[in-house]
Amino acid sequence: MFHWGKWKKRMGANSSSKRPVFDEKEDVNFDHFQILRAIGKGSFGKVCIVQKRDTEKMYAMKYMNKQQCIERDEVRNVFRELEILQEIEHVFLVNLWYSFQDEEDMFMVVDLLLGGDLRYHLQQNVQFTEDAVKVYLCEMTLALDYLQSQNIIHRDIKPDNILLDEQGHAHLTDFNIATIIKDGERATALAGTKPYMAPEIFQSFVSGGTGYAFEVDWWSLGVTIFEVLRGWRPYDIHASNSVESLMQLFSTVSVQYCSAWHKDLISLLRKLLTVNPEHRFSSLAQMQTAPYLSDVNWDAVYEKKMEPGFVPNKGRLHCDPTFELEEMILESRPLHKKKKRLAKNRSRDNSKDSQSENDYLQECLEVVQQEFMIFNREK
Repeated sequence: MFHWGKWKKRMGANSSSKRPVFDEKEDVNFDHFQILRAIGKGSFGKVCIVQKRDTEKMYAMKYMNKQQCIERDEVRNVFRELEILQEIEHVFLVNLWYSFQDEEDMFMVVDLLLGGDLRYHLQQNVQFTEDAVKVYLCEMTLALDYLQSQNIIHRDIKPDNILLDEQGHAHLTDFNIATIIKDGERATALAGTKPYMAPEIFQSFVSGGTGYAFEVDWWSLGVTIFEVLRGWRPYDIHASNSVESLMQLFSTVSVQYCSAWHKDLISLLRKLLTVNPEHRFSSLAQMQTAPYLSDVNWDAVYEKKMEPGFVPNKGRLHCDPTFELEEMILESRPLHKKKKRLAKNRSRDNSKDSQSENDYLQECLEVVQQEFMIFNREK
């Protein structure tokens, strides 16, 4: 059994009583953090808990191997995610604090949320009440409204990307496939996770159509809220379904709502799961007209004063414990041995001309090195 409090104390005991002081002019880098433990694996990259040595503040650090990103053609996604995260900050987002790089990896240091994601809790068979889910609905409504004001479509709203803090408030993460649309532009790419993607994304892919905009995120929110309440999704869609079969599905299958749910909740979900985006609820102003949310004090929601109906168990770390084992046993380039490894690589590179290495890869690595955006929210 993992005891977070004891562990935090133990880690504290290990650190010397004097905090290090870093040079103001120096960019934040890997040495400024103490690596505490691995907690997750993203679509690419891994996540661990870190503590900043000078302030002793805890964060989550996502790190992505450059070579792997180049090989999988994901550098553009990383850069776009960084570009978006550097421009935004909101109480219900997982916010970026620092970004930096070394020879091997690109790093993003973000808010640490210890309550686990909604997918994890669904897998643990948590039965969410309507009251609990209403809080997530309101908090994600404010997050989406903010993103829309910044011209951002998230495109991957799902339980896996909604993280809880220790009090049980919801925060949206993973801007890996987000996109920016300005001045009435439309997005056209087939992007997202199939079971959560709005019909117009498939439509646009099949028939060219007019593309899609912010409404797609509100559809995904509807699917997510339905699933968190019910334990399954409103449409039985899998990654293997063809786009054509999905177009058929949306025009023929009607969603079965649970008769025990409050009728106002059902009518709000119907508004989110409206196939035609022009008739779908897709703004804070529209959500505020819903009878189900008529009693909501939106300022209180923003200030996190709306009481969560589900509070994650404080003494536990809400993630799969195998991540930590994998990092220690299976990882070929473990983080805690990075310093030694990089020093060794540097002396090796100086001793022989590394021309024999793949020139193309070398070129790509140099471009990443030059183009990478260093960021420090405190500056």
